[in-house]
Amino acid sequence: MTQTVQLPLWLFILIMLFAAVTALSHFLLPSVRWFFRRRLERAVTQINKRLTRPIEPFKLARRYDMIQRLIYDPEVSREIAAYAKTEGIPENVAFQKAKSYAREIVPSFSAFAYFGFGIGVSKALARSVYSIKTSDQNEPTFNAIPADATVIFVMNHRSNMDYLLVTYLAARTSALSYAVGEWARVWPLSLLIRSMGAYFIRRKSRGALYRKVLARYVQLATAGGVNQAIFPEGGLSLTGVLQPPKLGLLSYVVDGFDPEAERDVVFVPVAINYDRVLEDRVLIAAHKRGDRRFGARISVVVGFILRKLWGRLRGADTRFGSAAVAFGEPLSLRAVQGMKVDALSLDLMRRIEVAMPVLGVPLIATALLEKGPLSAVDLEAEVAKLITRVPAKNLALQKDAVPEDVASACQHMELHGTIEKQDGRWAIQVGQESVAQFYANSIAHFLSDAAPGGAAGAKEISAPAGS
Repeated sequence: MTQTVQLPLWLFILIMLFAAVTALSHFLLPSVRWFFRRRLERAVTQINKRLTRPIEPFKLARRYDMIQRLIYDPEVSREIAAYAKTEGIPENVAFQKAKSYAREIVPSFSAFAYFGFGIGVSKALARSVYSIKTSDQNEPTFNAIPADATVIFVMNHRSNMDYLLVTYLAARTSALSYAVGEWARVWPLSLLIRSMGAYFIRRKSRGALYRKVLARYVQLATAGGVNQAIFPEGGLSLTGVLQPPKLGLLSYVVDGFDPEAERDVVFVPVAINYDRVLEDRVLIAAHKRGDRRFGARISVVVGFILRKLWGRLRGADTRFGSAAVAFGEPLSLRAVQGMKVDALSLDLMRRIEVAMPVLGVPLIATALLEKGPLSAVDLEAEVAKLITRVPAKNLALQKDAVPEDVASACQHMELHGTIEKQDGRWAIQVGQESVAQFYANSIAHFLSDAAPGGAAGAKEISAPAGS
């Protein structure tokens, strides 16, 4: 037992390495994980004290535990067996396929990343790009929802800034979980997005096994009280008009809802409008081509963000006009049990349409498209006429400050290259008619009863609560 044993140096190093790894995994790492877990729990407790809707335990579950719960779910297990039979493969191979889908979908929420970093970045960037306006009814509408309900924000999709705006506006009430597409799976962006509670989805996947894994995750999260935000249009609007809804995520929520459960699900329609959509010309070009290939490089996006933040730090006004967010009338899923998903989705889209904020640039674009070149005085008069045709609750500019709002919006449109002065009159630049139409389309339903899905149809839906 006391004899000397000679070993090659490389073998001795290898043995010591294995011993160190064993010690770490069995003794040190569990203690370290416990230490940080305790600190995280205390931090979450402090965060929950200032949130209207505290972070639910489901959202704080370890990612590994959530993946295990998902892949061993009875419905997923049945789908795994069916997939193995259909494809003629062993069930353990199908199981690994389902596990890879679960790993792809399930986020790893970090309260520090969300509230310590994400909210700060969202706030700084949103304020550096826009003057943010919110409806007076937003807070009363949200506060009227039962505290134990799962809230699902159903939003129109105008810009990738939508994510930042709603994350920033909801920061005092809850942590939101988003469904994001393949564009966000680029490293290291994917790590940040996953840590903020977002889950990845394949927009074009048609496999039954993948859909079942995704559906069960959405249903488990909803039943667990995770507040979410979804875009029923399924992608950015290429024309400025609300697009027909897609039923995927919405159908998962409806199919998994138990009307006998204590927790209700409440949909909150969210209408977002902009004086300038950052991607407008990219979207318009995609519409003309008839595809959805946007071709935006991540380096361009990052460079734009850094320039805006730097400009704000130096005190420069780098904003592109206003961005407005308004909540529509909430809809309880328990109250509409039995309604088909397609009818429910159309109802929610109409509620978004009814709540749509009206800003200066869409009004000016409408006036110039209808009347042609106008002097500053005549343009103000035309905008004032259009305002009388818009519901007062939707107006995001002051009636008694029309000249100032029109002048400011005209400056932004001139800098954007959409309009120009011609012989003392404002006119749409040659070749920019499609850009002006893009903005006018966002409020067209208020101004023409004949417009598809316009005000005539919207009158069937009651106005937002408290208006």
